[in-house]
Amino acid sequence: MGNSYKTSILDQAWFSNISRPSRYIGNEINSVKKSPEGVDVSIALAFPDVYEVGMSHLGLKILYNILNSYDWLAAERIFSPWHDLEKQLRLQKIPVSTLESNRPLSSFDIIGFSLQHELSYTNVLNMLDLSFIPFTAETRSEGHPLIIAGGPACFNPEPVADFFDLILIGDGEQAAVDICTVVREAKKNKSSKKDVLTEMRHIKGVYVPSFFNIHHSIDGHIDAIDPVFADYQTVEKAVVPDIDDFPYPVSQIVPFTELIHDRVALEVSRGCTRGCRFCQAGMIYRPVRERSPESILEKAEQALKLTGYDELTLLSLSSGDYSCIEPLIRVLMDRHSREGVALSLPSLRVDSLNNALIEQIKRVRKTGFTLAPEAGSDRLRRIINKGLTEEDILNTAHIVYRAGWDLIKLYFMVGLPQELEKDVYEIVTLARRIAGLSGSKSKRIKVNLSVSTFVPKSHTPFMWLPQISVAEGMKRIQIIREGLRNSRVRVKWNEPELSWLEGIFSRGDRRLSLAIGIAWSLGARFDAWSEQNRGMAIWSEAFRRSGIDPEYYLRRERLPDEILPWDHIRSGVSKRFLKEELIKSQKEELTRDCRINCMKCGVCNQEEIAPVVFNSRECRLNQEKQDIPEFPVTSEKYRLTFIKVRRSKYLSHLELVQVFIRAFKRSGLKLVYSRGFHPMPRIVFANALPVGTESLEETVEIIIRQCPDSDFLMESINKELPDGIEIIGVEKLMAPKKPCQIKESHFLISISGVEFNESYLDSFLRSEYFPVTKSGKNGKREINARPMAQSMSVVAPDKVELVMRHINGPGLKPAEIIKGVFHFNDMDEIGMSVLKTRQVIEEK
Repeated sequence: MGNSYKTSILDQAWFSNISRPSRYIGNEINSVKKSPEGVDVSIALAFPDVYEVGMSHLGLKILYNILNSYDWLAAERIFSPWHDLEKQLRLQKIPVSTLESNRPLSSFDIIGFSLQHELSYTNVLNMLDLSFIPFTAETRSEGHPLIIAGGPACFNPEPVADFFDLILIGDGEQAAVDICTVVREAKKNKSSKKDVLTEMRHIKGVYVPSFFNIHHSIDGHIDAIDPVFADYQTVEKAVVPDIDDFPYPVSQIVPFTELIHDRVALEVSRGCTRGCRFCQAGMIYRPVRERSPESILEKAEQALKLTGYDELTLLSLSSGDYSCIEPLIRVLMDRHSREGVALSLPSLRVDSLNNALIEQIKRVRKTGFTLAPEAGSDRLRRIINKGLTEEDILNTAHIVYRAGWDLIKLYFMVGLPQELEKDVYEIVTLARRIAGLSGSKSKRIKVNLSVSTFVPKSHTPFMWLPQISVAEGMKRIQIIREGLRNSRVRVKWNEPELSWLEGIFSRGDRRLSLAIGIAWSLGARFDAWSEQNRGMAIWSEAFRRSGIDPEYYLRRERLPDEILPWDHIRSGVSKRFLKEELIKSQKEELTRDCRINCMKCGVCNQEEIAPVVFNSRECRLNQEKQDIPEFPVTSEKYRLTFIKVRRSKYLSHLELVQVFIRAFKRSGLKLVYSRGFHPMPRIVFANALPVGTESLEETVEIIIRQCPDSDFLMESINKELPDGIEIIGVEKLMAPKKPCQIKESHFLISISGVEFNESYLDSFLRSEYFPVTKSGKNGKREINARPMAQSMSVVAPDKVELVMRHINGPGLKPAEIIKGVFHFNDMDEIGMSVLKTRQVIEEK
């Protein structure tokens, strides 16, 4: 592909017209850039989904931080391009490239894919294809990067085994460094890829698919899994004994675009002790390992300071089970609530909640409350080992509503083992009873209910059982929808077709790789996105062409002694234990929390691998409350003038607002907040620039607590702003003065290779009414452009100066006006360069 590798998408005229261009510009605060020539090993951390999904994933942040802490190693990031960017990349023959250095993936030593779920597989192939890299390990040459993967979906790696040179099973903190170390030595010694993989097999958690031969019988069952090496017959997952032993990313990258989970994420524990029989994560992440409360407080302090976020989330599979959760939350809120920092615990079990915990969470603002009963009846919850009673759930909902929340989210599944139709109807009954506890007689929605079809997973007690059909899943979801019609419960559901596809891969084998490749060639992308998924048509055709019967993987009950595709992958939890749990589920027997009593699942050896749990009675945290005034005693108002150029021009107005708010907080400014349910910083921007427009003069006004002087203010903020945004003026205002308004804005518009016809301009200037067509979400409409243009003149064959009035009513962008006046087409508009040179402020 030669010179195309040096082409940046940021240089393309069409770039500002794609959706959310800020996904692709890089240069975020706290990102790490290293010279490729200055390191021994380079690894591209590839997330096969869009930026806002991938950057929400904590594992990516942890590995990025650890790998970049080594001078000899450079880790960079890349995410799946959305459809519009993919189309342009293919048209222009431009390869996908990383955010840090704009290097194509083919130039890296290692490409590491994060497989968080089974519906990301076609995106992996798409990213490889956009990098001109062959799909399968056997068709790649010595010159291609090492293609590896990790993540929870890798605990059954077989459907994608043919695509990867190696797959990491388990925790990545140490194993990822070990893999890079082997590559470093191999480059020095000029070792072959086969020699590298042979050495890699000694790293705990590394699975090399080519070192295992799979034999199938005529009926599709696996006859044998034959290892190539006698000392490499199974793959034991990698386990970090103590998560506090590894550096944590307190200096987390601060994205420009809004993430799915846009906040500081702090992992308080890894693993879960509850033993829910449907939950793969609860099995594969064992044992539970808690971070020390002192470590959490220290990291929270640093992360909030270094990122400027105003929300902190405590992550684990069950945050409420953290041993010191109540004193920890109390101290966190005492320290940070004054600065408007809110706290969220996204994975709370009903039976881990109490009044004291809820009162602490709501101190700044209510960040949403989610409960996961999973099943509608007590009987079914006993079967899945979720020992909640309906009374427990109702009591918790009552506490939440009484504490001031007016909306609760509920999660349920249909198709759980032994589920009867009456269990589905009990979901309806329970949801109505919860909504009725809100105490409000209004017709507003009080419960958001999400329901999905249960998918049996590998390494769980239900991995032997069949999955319900798409038709049956939709029938049960429809019962819930009909039962809650005209109620105060809003029902959302995952398409059963998506669960169908997930179910095939979650317990599939290597024969499925051919179908994945065919589905990709037929256009399958972003299979987890229901609005992008074209139903079962593409995948049904892919399975037909590859000779695969999907029902073999879905509707069949596995035999107890059957060889399963993942039998050589060891999660630590023994098959014996899983079989015992399956039998107990059939008897509706509960298994106790292993914090209370070890259940001998096989994970812990009580030496290297054992639970790390802190005694709640021994938590001695400083719980002294600060005196927090509701509002600052004195405040000052400032008007800041700034420029917005280069790649920052691709930020939307809302993204720009967040850039400034977080920069203010990182700089240590004490922002003044509004009153009300959701306090916000008192910041007002005078104008909203179109995406892709550069500006030499923009204005924002802020109210802060006392500041030493204007020069200090400018200097401290500029240190925290990204390239392309810079404060160039600071003016202290009288506090009562109303926010400024823009009277007029001056623009310089140019189009390379196109000349402006002055006769068109003369016609426009002589007119009183000049309609310009504006396209929007609601279709097209005509807007009179003439009152908006105070003046316009051609200053060079390819340049126009435009002075725009700011008037009330529907507006037009400068590019839209120029396009209409000079009769340009859509391609001409795409090629326009728009620079705002100055503005006139109307004081009030």
